[in-house]
Amino acid sequence: MNQELLTICYLIASVTFIVGLKMLSNPASARKGNWVAAAGMTIAIIGTIFLYQDPETGKGLHNQLWIFGGLLIGGVVGTLAAKRVQMTAMPEMVSLFNGMGGACAALISLLEFNHLSGQLSHGIQGHEFSLMIILLGLIIGSVSFSGSIIAWGKLNGKVKDFSFSGQNILNLLILAVAVALAVYEIYEPGYTYVFYIILGLSLTYGVLFVMPIGGADMPVVISLLNSFTGVAAACGGFLYHNKVMLTGGILVGAAGTLLTILMCKAMNRSLKNVLIGSFGGNTATGATSGGTQGGMYKEINMNDAAMVMSFANKVMIVPGYGLAVAQAQHTCHELEKILTEKGVEVKYAIHPVAGRMPGHMNVLLAEADVSYDLLLEMEQANEEFSTTDVVLILGANDVVNPAAKSDPASPIYGMPILDVELAKHVIVNKRSMKPGYAGIENDLFFRPKTSMLFGDAKKVLQELCTEIKNA
Repeated sequence: MNQELLTICYLIASVTFIVGLKMLSNPASARKGNWVAAAGMTIAIIGTIFLYQDPETGKGLHNQLWIFGGLLIGGVVGTLAAKRVQMTAMPEMVSLFNGMGGACAALISLLEFNHLSGQLSHGIQGHEFSLMIILLGLIIGSVSFSGSIIAWGKLNGKVKDFSFSGQNILNLLILAVAVALAVYEIYEPGYTYVFYIILGLSLTYGVLFVMPIGGADMPVVISLLNSFTGVAAACGGFLYHNKVMLTGGILVGAAGTLLTILMCKAMNRSLKNVLIGSFGGNTATGATSGGTQGGMYKEINMNDAAMVMSFANKVMIVPGYGLAVAQAQHTCHELEKILTEKGVEVKYAIHPVAGRMPGHMNVLLAEADVSYDLLLEMEQANEEFSTTDVVLILGANDVVNPAAKSDPASPIYGMPILDVELAKHVIVNKRSMKPGYAGIENDLFFRPKTSMLFGDAKKVLQELCTEIKNA
């Protein structure tokens, strides 16, 4: 009876995972989708704890005190971390939590190898598949863990880009040796030290794999490592014959892979170029404050900026990481409401890789209760820029850089961008003339229709709101 009930729990959980994932594809239903998937996971966990029975012994889980203790500690830590994290630090938290998932998968492989090692002394027959899954979970989980920790460090500025001549060859060599040793371990089991050598090589590969990848490619790396964690979790599902763990891992792996492909498409780059080319690392040319490289830029004062926007028919706002750093999303929404009350049509142009993780700007604006109907994807926004009077760029840089279309020598050449230069007037809010995440100069800032409005995004928007109210 318990087994039938557990199967029903797993079926319900699997369905909620699929439904929740579908709902996550739309900003309007994403929050509800997250709750649906979380409810399914809760059902699966409770069902496993109270209903699971070992097929050989018929006994359920033991050490329930440890299990509930772990759930309590993890739940408290996770809740506090999620509530306290700033939106600007969300990519770091995603990387860190994803790394913990990879670590769990690697630990499962370690434990199951120890359980299996006694049986392997009597021969491999009948255990080939289990050992293969254990080794696969070990390699993928370890790479995901160490790679995610390095990504976390790079995102919060504690780890710098690092590469050396021949690093790509060394990376491939390390991975090849780890895979070769895994194959050897399957056919010649019993050598415990080989297993731990594979663990060390996998952790090393994860570090060296992420270290040279530049900041502009980090959204791709985050989604790729997320897919790794999903595949590693699926390996655990195979080991424990746990259908819901297998389903969840496959869904995460597939979703992460598709997201990686979409991110590469958004930047018009192949995955191979992201992993090997690593643009945005140490290639910065650096824009000077006087515009000596790209020409002279012109500034606009607050009063003029307010007047231009007040008398516009349509204003398009382009949010970027600078908006997130300043925590200015609520003030930006206030500006939108003030302009709307004056009869100005206001919309937001969202580039898929704006910010430091996929969907960063959507999440940021959703926090400020900006209507989803006003958020235009890149293709939609590009169709409307030609009929836009004013584009207000808030901390965005690389996603509006014309070099992506006009300069074959640029590291971002070929990346689809927001065609903001088609608007009648472009106002760019930045703290300074420093280059963006990809480390390259932006020619847009020196064009005739562009005016620079320097300052912290939140302070600038507050002053704009005041000026526009008085206009």
